[in-house]
Amino acid sequence: MTTRSETHFVRAESSRSTGNPPSRRTSDTIRRMALFTSVLFSGLFAGFLVAVLVLEFSLRRFPASVYTQVRQVELAHLDDLATVLLPTALLATATLVVVTIARPGRTRWLALTALVLLLATFIISLLVSVPINTDQQGWSVLAPPSDWARVRDRWQIAHLVRTTTAVCAFITLVAAAITPAPPGARRAQGAATATALIRPEPTPLEES
Repeated sequence: MTTRSETHFVRAESSRSTGNPPSRRTSDTIRRMALFTSVLFSGLFAGFLVAVLVLEFSLRRFPASVYTQVRQVELAHLDDLATVLLPTALLATATLVVVTIARPGRTRWLALTALVLLLATFIISLLVSVPINTDQQGWSVLAPPSDWARVRDRWQIAHLVRTTTAVCAFITLVAAAITPAPPGARRAQGAATATALIRPEPTPLEES
């Protein structure tokens, strides 16, 4: 024996499942997690680069021995922080691109732009910053190389460029986080929510 309310509830559950299938809910969860992680780690990395940029520009008025000593202190552990933050931001942003690329709206393009900017940051670090870092670790504080100022300038210019790309990536990801869903997606989500909120009303029992 079934009731009219039970029939109503089964139909509501069926409609809810049809309007918001498990695969879509999983995709939405992955998208939210990837977006949160990418914003968090790209923001931390951009802030880290800005702090280093300020320090580096402050060092420009100091002689070679001071510059060399401070650089070697920087390189003791700051590179470890960079190797955690940037790859995590890249992986999360790449995941965000994968789960949003087939969806309508601006989020996919913002995520793709942020990924390109982070890749540019990574390439600059790999081709310019890291080799100079490795070389500077072997410098003598008492006798820096004669071309130390040229090397400093090259590193600082590359760092300024990668700081700019990293900050732009962070801003782009924040824009993706606050971008509203397209009208179609909002209507589908609203319909699924409304269906999920349906509650059966008490009705007399009917025999099936």
